[in-house]
Amino acid sequence: MSEKGCGIVSVKTQIENKLQSAFQLNALKVVDESHLHAGHVGARPEGETHFRVTIVSPDFAGKSRVERHRMVNAALAEELAGPVHALAVHASAPEEGEGG
Repeated sequence: MSEKGCGIVSVKTQIENKLQSAFQLNALKVVDESHLHAGHVGARPEGETHFRVTIVSPDFAGKSRVERHRMVNAALAEELAGPVHALAVHASAPEEGEGG
């Protein structure tokens, strides 16, 4: 499931790989919600434009919500500058659970 088509890594897999490299993870869930935005600005027929990320990491302890989002956005700067039109982020520290 890590690849799409003929050896081309999907945007979802790129996001997962970059977040796994950037953070110590307790939990990570990346959901492609592009189908919910078909026909909207920024949506492409092939999808992979709108994602929801739920991430739990000790790296977020003591950080504000804005700081956490900035950390995730920095890790995914290349994707946000290219194929990803929208990214919803729920980032929390382990003691907070997945509510972020």
